[in-house]
Amino acid sequence: MDDHLGYEKSERSDNDDYRNGYKRKRVNSSYGTMEIEAPQDRKSTFQPQIVKKRQKDISDIDQKIISMYAKGMTTRQISETIEDIYGFETSEGFISDVTDKILPQIEDWQNRPLDEVYPILFIDAIHYSVRDNGVIRKLAAYVILGINTEGKKEVLSIQVGDNESSKYWLAVLNELKNRGVKDILILCADGLTGMKEAIAAAFPKTEYQRCIVH
Repeated sequence: MDDHLGYEKSERSDNDDYRNGYKRKRVNSSYGTMEIEAPQDRKSTFQPQIVKKRQKDISDIDQKIISMYAKGMTTRQISETIEDIYGFETSEGFISDVTDKILPQIEDWQNRPLDEVYPILFIDAIHYSVRDNGVIRKLAAYVILGINTEGKKEVLSIQVGDNESSKYWLAVLNELKNRGVKDILILCADGLTGMKEAIAAAFPKTEYQRCIVH
């Protein structure tokens, strides 16, 4: 407020705007519901920076919702959990609005430029259950893990696929090429159907190392 008005409390000023007391409001926080007093000015041009005007929640609830969503909870389960823990209602529509905020971040991550060379690339699957039109079915998420030239692990992509074929794997490898990958020295995977043919087409100089366990 001092910065907004240009003078401190009890200091004389020619400014025609001045302090106008406080406005009480209740906010939800990580420590429960609390009451705060927000300072006001006569012209109502002051904008609080920590707890904004009309903001009723300062509990970092967005991150908690995204964390629960990432663990596979439905919007209804998340809504019920928040009410149980914090004592206030959140609609399923609100939950969806919060989770939708991360979609642009996911797209940026999926399309980010990659290094030109990866000495080693690993491809392996994580199998998980998803609800599709009320039916639970198994899907495989193929994690593409690269070891970069600095020797550090980097997840390049996660591809969800219903089936394996040389056409499918060629599309996956071509996506890596489109994102800047020019050479892979060794690609390690288990006996994925069509993988060998796809590598020969996309990266003909790459060595295919089949998983030792397989």
